[in-house]
Amino acid sequence: MDSFFFIATGMLCLLTASGDRGIGKARSCSDIRHFYSGKGFHLDDVPQSEISGEHLRICPQGYTCCTSDMEEKLATLSRREMEGLLKEAGRALQTSLSGQYKAFDGYLQELLNRSEVALQETFAPSMGLLYSQNAPVFSDLYMELRRYCRTSNVNLEEALNDFWARLLEKLFNQANKQYSFGEDYQECVSKQMETLRPFGDAPRELKLKVTRALVAARSFIQGLLVSGDVVRKVSQVQLSLECMRAMMRMTYCPHCRGMASARPCANYCSNVMKGCLANQADLNTEWRHLADTMVQVAGRFDGPTGVDVVILSLPNRIAEAISTMMENIEAVNSKVFQACGSPRGGVTSTTAQEEVSKGGKIIVEDRVGPSTGKLEQMVLDASRRLKDMQPYWVSLPSVLCSDRMATGAGAEDRCWNGMNRARYLPEVMGDGLASQINNPEVEIDITKPDMTIRQQIMQLKIMTHRLKNALNGNDVDFVDTSDDASGSGSGICADDCPPSPRLIVPMTEPPMVYARPENERVVKGSASQNLPCVLSSLLSLAALLLLLWR
Repeated sequence: MDSFFFIATGMLCLLTASGDRGIGKARSCSDIRHFYSGKGFHLDDVPQSEISGEHLRICPQGYTCCTSDMEEKLATLSRREMEGLLKEAGRALQTSLSGQYKAFDGYLQELLNRSEVALQETFAPSMGLLYSQNAPVFSDLYMELRRYCRTSNVNLEEALNDFWARLLEKLFNQANKQYSFGEDYQECVSKQMETLRPFGDAPRELKLKVTRALVAARSFIQGLLVSGDVVRKVSQVQLSLECMRAMMRMTYCPHCRGMASARPCANYCSNVMKGCLANQADLNTEWRHLADTMVQVAGRFDGPTGVDVVILSLPNRIAEAISTMMENIEAVNSKVFQACGSPRGGVTSTTAQEEVSKGGKIIVEDRVGPSTGKLEQMVLDASRRLKDMQPYWVSLPSVLCSDRMATGAGAEDRCWNGMNRARYLPEVMGDGLASQINNPEVEIDITKPDMTIRQQIMQLKIMTHRLKNALNGNDVDFVDTSDDASGSGSGICADDCPPSPRLIVPMTEPPMVYARPENERVVKGSASQNLPCVLSSLLSLAALLLLLWR
């Protein structure tokens, strides 16, 4: 009876140890050998058949076809592939933003070119020498407007004031060329702009319209530029080591377990991605604010005060201003002489004054014309794209999971849950860093955010503030797309900036532990649990032989 008991016990334990591999026969690793070599790795690392998995640090420690070196290489590969997907998604958004930037910037430059050509073609024959001798005054104005639109350090109000002051000086000298004026006298003439009002209301009205139109246009274009730069920099942020482990567990551990066809459970994939992209999701609020404000600014582009109407009407407004001064040149001279003193070294002559005023009113062909609908269509397209990109940062997890998670009938019960083919029980985490405190898949310290991403959040806030100023017609200075958290100064660094130190460390509080299905708990420690059973069977057989010997 004792002999039978020992034999039965030994055979039962041996059967238990062999599990699903058949009695005494380990499964072949031919499938993963083919897969592993296809990833560019050497087959020397891959065992011919399954081995015990106590050495594994990421994957479940059951029987496996992966060695420690394989696990490490595949983990690194999983992170590299995920970072590649993030950069690819970022490039798609960058391309869209860049296309919008080029379209609006190109259209604005086209408007300025058309306006300047119209002025040249009209003023040259109408004003003759008066225009040709003073052409730099007009070309410099357009040059400053171009520089302003390209976000150079140009004060628009000062540029417009300088234009009118120079134009007054040139026309005054032309009307009084029998005199020789020194620098002090010229400066005195320029200072009389406000009291003389030689050009009527044109300078004030033009400054108001041009400032409102160009401030809005430049701010919108700068918003597109900043948005694309934020996407580029955030897409280059390296994933954490804990994220790498989670990605390996989800992506390649099934191959190590001989379950190459197993696809991740939907909720399991969501938790992995939400944990890996927690910092990126924190961009969501300010990203949406920026997009909303840009849509509002774009709405100001059309209509009678729109940027195309204002720029194309510049020649008309300037011509009217010059005509006003020509018609009142005697009154202007009288007031200047009274304020700055009578000039010396000449005799009073009306010849020069007649030369200035003989041309009469300058007629400028209306280049505005009926709306072609081009700007309106550009605004509609930009507004649609801006609204579409609003959920970008919080939608990344679902987008990246869509091509990899298990689907179909019964998928929830046959998907990979990080341990085995079975239902995934933990709940799905929310978006953002603070929501990951109990993420069961990615260990993350929510008190230490990624500083590169925090800097980009600040850039979004600064840009939104500038756009809101533009909505009110207030000009703002664009020094650069700085990373400076305060928003002042340059502070931006080139693409060869030193990498930021990784800030993700083990949690200060233990993660919540969720119960897993019974079969998962068995699989998790299957190798170590089988060894004592094998040992007990051998001892039982040895005892039986000893009894028979006696």
